[in-house]
Amino acid sequence: QVQLVESGGGLVQAGESLRLSCVVSRSIYTFNVMGWYRQAPGKEREFVASIITNGLSNYADDVKGRFAISKDKYMKTVYLQMNALKSEDTAVYYCNVRNSYSGQAYWGQGTQVTVSS
Repeated sequence: QVQLVESGGGLVQAGESLRLSCVVSRSIYTFNVMGWYRQAPGKEREFVASIITNGLSNYADDVKGRFAISKDKYMKTVYLQMNALKSEDTAVYYCNVRNSYSGQAYWGQGTQVTVSS
C-alpha cells in the first residue's frame, strides 16, 4: 500500500509564501511523475504542477513564475514552493504520484491552503 503524506498548508496573507511537502512511503521507481493538484470549494480538481524523473517540470498557466516544484533524487519527496500567493490560490492541495506507462496513480489526503486578501 502506497501512502502519500502532505504537510505545509496553512493560513497566510496575500503576497506571502508557503512550502508544501509530500512524502511517499514506497519505492520510488514505481512512479515517474510527481505532481500537485488543487481543488477550490465548488470547483473541480485542477492541475498545478508536475515533475518527472529527470527533473523536467510543468506548470499551470496561473501559477507560472510564482510556484516551483522540486523533488529529491529518490522520488520520495516532492515539494511545492508557493510565492506571491493570491486569494484565488485558496484550495485543498493534493499530492499525486503516477506511472505514466501503466497509469497507476496514488493521491494524498490533501492539505488546506487559505490565502486571505
